[in-house]
Amino acid sequence: MADAPYLIALALLEQNGERAMPLQGKSLREPLAADADPGEVGHQQALELMLRVWQRSDQGALSRAGGDHSLLLVAVPIEALQDALPAMKARWLNTGDTKALLQDLKGQASGGIWSLKLEPRQPLAYERLD
Repeated sequence: MADAPYLIALALLEQNGERAMPLQGKSLREPLAADADPGEVGHQQALELMLRVWQRSDQGALSRAGGDHSLLLVAVPIEALQDALPAMKARWLNTGDTKALLQDLKGQASGGIWSLKLEPRQPLAYERLD
């Protein structure tokens, strides 16, 4: 299971003057097709993450720290969770360099990276970033 895919939803936010990156993830039974998006499993992971972010708002006002790229979905091999992701998260928390974080994520993404968008009166949409 060395190349087991994992879908991570992450939010880039600021609260009380500090950056935070809450994560939510789920292992996938098989890799996403090259031209596919995360579909329903992505929607579910984003919803669960947003509920956690909503609960966090009790601790103070929240703001997006990555602009339009503040809510991301990334398909990575499971090894990236133990090896690369903690270091990427720490760098972003220390520097706030979203552009560098996106480059790092693109380097680890095995199945894609997407930003989530919601236009008025439209369904939730994925914007592929890789």
